[in-house]
Amino acid sequence: MITTLNNQIESDIRSNYQAQLKEADERKGHVMVHHFGDFSTDLINGLAEAVEDLMVSNGDSKKSIKRVFSILVEGLQNIRRHSERDELNRQNAFFLFVRYKNEYEIIMGNMISEEDLPIAKEYLDKINLLDQSELKKLYIDILDNSFFTRKGGVGLGFLTMRLKSEQPLRYNFIPLQNKKCFFSVQIMINRNL
Repeated sequence: MITTLNNQIESDIRSNYQAQLKEADERKGHVMVHHFGDFSTDLINGLAEAVEDLMVSNGDSKKSIKRVFSILVEGLQNIRRHSERDELNRQNAFFLFVRYKNEYEIIMGNMISEEDLPIAKEYLDKINLLDQSELKKLYIDILDNSFFTRKGGVGLGFLTMRLKSEQPLRYNFIPLQNKKCFFSVQIMINRNL
């Protein structure tokens, strides 16, 4: 029973991953780096280094590289720290880094508990409505108050991604079995900074 349930969850998440790859191709994007599976610290470091090297070889500005790198590290660390695992202790998460003519897109997805969905949605909706000055003020307020989440963070990951991208974060939640859901976020970053 557990194997069947886990196979269905992995299949649902892998289907979403494949759909993201297909959509990037249809939109004439070039998928430069992608990964499906577990996210260890070593893998995150390798992915971040690969993205940075590719951006340097593309001639991107230091400002663009710093923004992408900051967003990337925050997002990948969120996956590593906050992903729910299935009953076989697998992470079933993914990451894509896509280059378009004038922007980069970072897409990340992982399982979360159903109980975390309303909190995540409310927080993402809140920060998506704020302008840059309001985001900076919230960032400082969080640092000053240092509240900790259920898994030990202070809530700066998505806020940092929103600040650095200067665009709203697009997100999606897909119900899965076993009181889990699949959460994905898409971040666009202007290449012409």
